[in-house]
Amino acid sequence: MHEVLHPSNWKAARGYANGIAAEGRLVFTGGMVGWTGDCVFETDDFVGQVEQALRNIVAVLAEAGARPEHLVRLTWYVTDKAEYLSNLKGLGGVYKDVIGRHYPAMALVQVVALVEDRAKVEIEATAVVPKEA
Repeated sequence: MHEVLHPSNWKAARGYANGIAAEGRLVFTGGMVGWTGDCVFETDDFVGQVEQALRNIVAVLAEAGARPEHLVRLTWYVTDKAEYLSNLKGLGGVYKDVIGRHYPAMALVQVVALVEDRAKVEIEATAVVPKEA
C-alpha cells in the first residue's frame, strides 16, 4: 500500500523505515503521551507509557478511518534516551502488540522535559489512508 524507500546499497533498517512514499488522505495526530483518554497516567513505567501513547495514536487514527498500517511517520520525544535504549526489547514487544509489524519512518529526540510532568514520552504520528480503488 505504501512504498518503503531504502537505497539498495544501505544496511537494512531494523524497526523503522528510512522513508515511505504514499498517496491518499493525510491524517496527523498531536503529540500523544502515555495517559488514558481521561488524561490520567496509570503508570510511570517507560514501556507502559509508550504502550498507552501508541494505543492513543491508534484510537485517533481510527476516528479518521485509518489503521496502524497507514502510518508513514512517527516522531518520538523522550526525556531519557538511556531509558529508551535500555528498554528496546520491551518497546519492541508493545510496539508489535499495538502497531504490528509495520515500521514507518521514525525519528527519536531526547528533550529536557515534556509539558506533562509525568510524561516520559510523547509521540506524533502521520498516516496516509490510500484512496479507494
